[in-house]
Amino acid sequence: MPLSKIKAIAFDADDTLWVNETFFRKAEDEFCDLLAGYMSKEEANTLLFDVEMKNLPLYGYGIKPFTLSLIEAAITISNGNMNIELVQKLIEKGKQMLQEPIELIDGIDDTLKELSKKYRLVMATKGDLLDQERKLIKSGLESYFHHIEIVSDKTEKQYSKLVKHLDISEDEFLMVGNSLKSDILPVLNIGAHAFHIPFHTTWVHEMVTEEVTHPNFRSFTKASELLEVL
Repeated sequence: MPLSKIKAIAFDADDTLWVNETFFRKAEDEFCDLLAGYMSKEEANTLLFDVEMKNLPLYGYGIKPFTLSLIEAAITISNGNMNIELVQKLIEKGKQMLQEPIELIDGIDDTLKELSKKYRLVMATKGDLLDQERKLIKSGLESYFHHIEIVSDKTEKQYSKLVKHLDISEDEFLMVGNSLKSDILPVLNIGAHAFHIPFHTTWVHEMVTEEVTHPNFRSFTKASELLEVL
């Protein structure tokens, strides 16, 4: 379908507007170092991921659920024998992540500035409401967006609701994001457009092995390239 029909462009937040995943990878490495006396790094990482997946339906996405999973995983790894100082360190790690400065993805500010002159822009992301709102305000990007959508998960149903809320048809909607699983595939499945801009680090849970071939799909290396086609 032609890009000339697009009226609204939604952008994912974490690792599309600003850096996020690297903080989680760093926290995982520090977690494994703290538990090195109980288990190898590979084993600790695997156990932590399993705990996160188990908790995902209950806690959802974000730093706060991640922190709870860090503590639960540490209890499991240590067989309940870890000291209170370790618990305090894990809590402090979560607080530190929540206060990290916002580092914008290269070129995203100028790209949003130009696109906002022609399209309605939306920030569509998942995760903790308070944390995502905080990051958006600190980013300085808030003024570019016509609408903010923060959901517990990104599904075809959620995208269809967003399109309906914007009062447009699916072929008038474009999603831009770094995750094939969350930002691309469900959008293509409802008949909308999806542009992929990979980030150098991707959470295992967001990875897909299938090759995306769809007339409404395009892949770019950086945000500024969007201006060449939109």
